[in-house]
Amino acid sequence: MSTQRHCPALFIAAPASGQGKTTVTAALARLHTRLGRRVRVFKSGPDFLDPQIHAVASGAPVYNADLGMCGEADIAHRLYAAAGEADLILVEGVMGLYDGTPSGADIACRFGLPVMAVIDARAMAQTFGAIAHGLATFRPGLPFAGVLANHVGSARHAEMLQASLPSGMRWFGAVMRDAGAALPERHLGLLQAAEIKDLDARLDRLADSLAQTGAADLPLPVPFAAIPAPVVPPLLGGKTIAIARDAAYGFIYPANVDTLHALGATLTFFSPVAGDPLPACDAVWLPGGYPELHGERLAANPGFWASLREHVQAGKPALAECGGMMSLFDEVVDKAGTAHSLGGLLPGRAVMQQRLAALGMQVADLPEGRLTGHTFHYSKTDTPLVPLLRAQTPDGRAGEAIYRQQRLTASYVHFYFPSDPAAVGALFGDLESA
Repeated sequence: MSTQRHCPALFIAAPASGQGKTTVTAALARLHTRLGRRVRVFKSGPDFLDPQIHAVASGAPVYNADLGMCGEADIAHRLYAAAGEADLILVEGVMGLYDGTPSGADIACRFGLPVMAVIDARAMAQTFGAIAHGLATFRPGLPFAGVLANHVGSARHAEMLQASLPSGMRWFGAVMRDAGAALPERHLGLLQAAEIKDLDARLDRLADSLAQTGAADLPLPVPFAAIPAPVVPPLLGGKTIAIARDAAYGFIYPANVDTLHALGATLTFFSPVAGDPLPACDAVWLPGGYPELHGERLAANPGFWASLREHVQAGKPALAECGGMMSLFDEVVDKAGTAHSLGGLLPGRAVMQQRLAALGMQVADLPEGRLTGHTFHYSKTDTPLVPLLRAQTPDGRAGEAIYRQQRLTASYVHFYFPSDPAAVGALFGDLESA
């Protein structure tokens, strides 16, 4: 019996952020999906926003593939599972191809993923070939597949770009400038998929453009080794977890939801922004998001906050991550300086900043176990609370504060639940079984 599955795959990379990786990946997913192919998309890095776009483009959940946060075994078993049900696997890189430790190039090399480099060709001619050559040859052994030119001005411009490529390098084609198809952004990156009302039309327009290039052809199959999913004990069997999910609380890894299901939990989703009450539950999860953008509507749901306070005061488990934690302070101050009185479960306030306040991988040695995750936020907290502990960066520096009040755990860290399912079971479960 074969221990491998084979599936066409591409790793979409670039020389830097802002080159168009996400739009090209989403367009590829939509193009091949329209052709009747089953597409599975992964996102390198701990991003929440790009995967939402790709999920709409492909019609399937999008998982993260980050060696630092997820680990090699987690990525391997997810790629193997995808290869068993897909006609095409796409993995979008993060930042530049060689940026970070580990980098996108590390992922491409580790899993044998052919790299298609997306290069923004605005204000550039023959230098395009030099950049492509550098990306292809900087690391010996990189499975480099070829290059796609983005934001090209004309057919003549495309001809110059193609002519500049080293002999034998594949030209995937040129995508012309099209401001009308661009995906809108805000301070954390792209808008959430649900906020882009014409997203499907934009994706179809991008796919139409890619259909004119060589990107419409399937790449060669890649072998993926047989890596089974880990066995997860049903530590949360019989437990119901209420999960906030809306425009204010949208940063949810599909892998985290899968882990809670594997632990045996029943999940119920609700929207504080829409005025939903706290559902009957044994535990609560407030994920990250943008509470500062929805302060008025959240403040107009006092019944939810009162129920959440009762939940915590009764000694029941709750986890609040980043935006979820922000909304538990007495006040959230948005970028305009407007203060919103929200949860009141934690003393102090969270204040939005004009610049990025923190970014990077985090590892937290909680009493329940070690969880990996990441932090990315534009706010700072002003609180008298003393942290239970601090997370650490991969190189051992002090990271984000992690607060605990009774069974409430609150932090800026977005945890990756598959990194330690047993710890997650203990966080959300009964003390006696933790």
